[in-house]
Amino acid sequence: MSVDMPIISLRGIHKWFGTSVHALRGIDLDVAAGEVVVIIGPSGSGKSTVLRCMNMLEEPTTGTVVFDGKVLTDKGADVDDARTEMGMVFQQFNLFPHLTVGQNVTLAQRKVRGRSKAEAKEMAEHQLERVGIPEKIAAYPRQLSGGQQQRVAIARSLAMEPKVMLFDEPTSALDPEMIKEVLEVMLHLASEGMTMVVVTHEMGFARAAADRVVFVDEGMIVEQGDPDEVFSNPRNDRTKDFFDKIL
Repeated sequence: MSVDMPIISLRGIHKWFGTSVHALRGIDLDVAAGEVVVIIGPSGSGKSTVLRCMNMLEEPTTGTVVFDGKVLTDKGADVDDARTEMGMVFQQFNLFPHLTVGQNVTLAQRKVRGRSKAEAKEMAEHQLERVGIPEKIAAYPRQLSGGQQQRVAIARSLAMEPKVMLFDEPTSALDPEMIKEVLEVMLHLASEGMTMVVVTHEMGFARAAADRVVFVDEGMIVEQGDPDEVFSNPRNDRTKDFFDKIL
């Protein structure tokens, strides 16, 4: 991949659900290596669908998805291989309840990356330290708060050493007091230069962490740009209306 080539590129992405729901309507979006892109917009606007098309959890009806120089929408593309380089953090934590935190963070490392038990444990310890809960390595998910469980989910993705981290509304299932601890971890990752695409309703995070804010409405990118510019001086009436309602 050349230095100038975006690590993720979406071109002409349309997504239909059945014959009645036209969820995405011609999305063009590039993400550069090291960039933090935050996707915002009203509920049902298609922002999570944009994110899920990036790693082909949602297969576009038409259009092209390129990741790290590989065309994932080509027939025969190794999508599973590409997904190993894209960490994905969901609204729900998806931890295995019968496994400890350490086991949750080492499982994919051993099965997918082929690391030894000792290597995987060392990486798990490092990433749990990175998200601020190294002391929870022997705990079970039921013994953790929602915020701690989400931080384990982030550590699990980071342990795979992905090229990109995708976050799909990672704080929406959390109580308000737990949101801050997860956002602080994400801010730290952004400051370290991790390539991140984040779908969120947290406008404070978007202002603080994003290199670029993308506003999606009715399946289209309505406006995008520097967060200060988009928040302070939105050019599109739909963006202005959205901010009037939530800010």
